[in-house]
Amino acid sequence: LRMNLINQLLGKGYDAPCVMGDESIMDQKAHGTSNTPVQENLRWNCDRETADRICNFNRHYAEYAGYWEGATSFLKEEGPESGEITFYDSNTGKPLFVAPRGRTWEEFVA
Repeated sequence: LRMNLINQLLGKGYDAPCVMGDESIMDQKAHGTSNTPVQENLRWNCDRETADRICNFNRHYAEYAGYWEGATSFLKEEGPESGEITFYDSNTGKPLFVAPRGRTWEEFVA
């Protein structure tokens, strides 16, 4: 608990249930920083090459601002009527988070 508080004060930590990993997470693996490339046929017409670069060959940034609004079909396919949507890891296919949860659709996409 005390170390978590110190890390938070130094800007190096987050509240539970988040767990900070060490640098070894980003070590070179079979496919960049992952053992596998991103899956085929990503949802909402997400570009696989862009997703692979972001997920597996990237240390600092994600997609360019507004990518999800213009380059994907997310806003055309989803809306308030979709309810809660499960988002999955592009490499493993494991669920990452559900949204919007605890907020409106408008707050989520704002």
